[in-house]
Amino acid sequence: MTSNTRRALVSVSDKTDLEPFVKGLVALGFDILSTGGTRKFLEGCGVKVIDVTTYTSFPEIMDGRVKTLHPKVHGAILGRPDHDAAAIAEHGIEPIELVVCNLYPFEATIAKEGVTWDDAVENIDIGGPSMIRSAAKNHAHVAVVTSAAQYSTVLAALQAGTIGLDERKRLAAQAFEMTARYDRAIANYFERKTATGESPFTPTLALSFELTQSLRYGENPHQRAAFYRELNAAPGTLAAATQKHGKELSYNNLLDIDAALNIVREFSAPAVTVIKHNNPCGCAIAETLAEALEKAHAGDPVSAFGSVIGFNRPVDAATAEGLCTPGRFVEAVIAPAITAEAFELLTTKPKWKNNVRLIECPGMTSLRQVTWDYRRVTGGLLVQDRDEFADAKEEWKVVTDREPTAAERRDLEFAWIVCRHVKSNAIVYVKEGMAVGVGAGQMSRLDSAEIARKKAGERAEGGAAASDAFFPFRDGIDQLAAAGIKAVIQPGGSVKDAEVIAACNEHGIAMLFTGRRHFKH
Repeated sequence: MTSNTRRALVSVSDKTDLEPFVKGLVALGFDILSTGGTRKFLEGCGVKVIDVTTYTSFPEIMDGRVKTLHPKVHGAILGRPDHDAAAIAEHGIEPIELVVCNLYPFEATIAKEGVTWDDAVENIDIGGPSMIRSAAKNHAHVAVVTSAAQYSTVLAALQAGTIGLDERKRLAAQAFEMTARYDRAIANYFERKTATGESPFTPTLALSFELTQSLRYGENPHQRAAFYRELNAAPGTLAAATQKHGKELSYNNLLDIDAALNIVREFSAPAVTVIKHNNPCGCAIAETLAEALEKAHAGDPVSAFGSVIGFNRPVDAATAEGLCTPGRFVEAVIAPAITAEAFELLTTKPKWKNNVRLIECPGMTSLRQVTWDYRRVTGGLLVQDRDEFADAKEEWKVVTDREPTAAERRDLEFAWIVCRHVKSNAIVYVKEGMAVGVGAGQMSRLDSAEIARKKAGERAEGGAAASDAFFPFRDGIDQLAAAGIKAVIQPGGSVKDAEVIAACNEHGIAMLFTGRRHFKH
């Protein structure tokens, strides 16, 4: 090596797309310095590599724990050609123009079932973050590459002449973001593993998300908005879903699509939900998806105009024909898949072409998110467990003289799932696997019951109802009875439970207590 030679230091754990990138550097005249597994990989690709130990005249020690932590390495990265020229010459330092580095897979390691403390500790990278931070600090003279996604841009810039300062600053920003996220993951792991007591909440909480897309606007046109996704978002989540057709998704679309996804994935039978303003205005199960769609849409056809519709089965041609029924207007559809025949129908109909968003989300029905919910408040963040799993049915209790019939119990179970996804105060009327009336987000449970009754009309006769929280007085039961409801499911727990139970007995209504409330604010 000579002082005017171009040099790149390459040391990566993830070797995705590394070979063509490094060969492109070699073609531009770069000498490649590398270590350990990366050196062996590149040599296996036919790339001539200079081992860092040759450059430093110091071997790797401690089973590879110490490889690049050497003054000649960090001097080559941190050295400023003008300001540090004397030190560079005195110590025989060969400046490095490009650092290509990503880190040991700490987060992937701790995500593995049965990972030990020692395994986790050994996957804490030391040399990598040090090189990355050194290169990012000296971005005026060194470019730092931390992701395979950057390879093509960086190589194109070098082939055109040089990497401009603005681009080096952007690369440095991404590098510092990477090391900050990495250190935060390690700190979170250590805090969880060394915590005392039963609380799952660590003293500090730092969340990392990556930008998926900028949105046209937020809830309203004057609000700016963007969609960020969790790093390594799990299959079956909205962040892992793929839009196959239609206009750009909006902020409100995404909220409603997520609501649809969370409801339909809870059912084992073919299920469809119709979402409007983050609440289900229709939901149904049936023998076929096409039949479930008709029942769900009929739940509240007026509110269904301009809705988002969720399916827990692949959308087939028969279901697509139902979606295309004249007079129906749908903003977006989410399903595990859309068959080729259905896709053809939905993308060739005049009102659907280039408009309605079609989203596929494989794995939605098997997803179980044992995670936290976050809600931003001024100056802080509220954190809680997700209200994720349905209650244990064996713990439900019949508290009235009359037990629900088998058909009523099926409707009560259906109503209880739907009710959990309705903004509180929530009352849901159902009949034969179909939501016929939904009262959502009212300040009074009586108001919610009245809205649900108005939506249901005569269809409530002989049906079942669910309430997300207890009835504080008997008047709610009297109202349900007047609508024709014959079975009710609710958490119980009111000081007036005896009065409420007595009202049910008077009206011949069967009632189940679940013992668990499901507010959704």
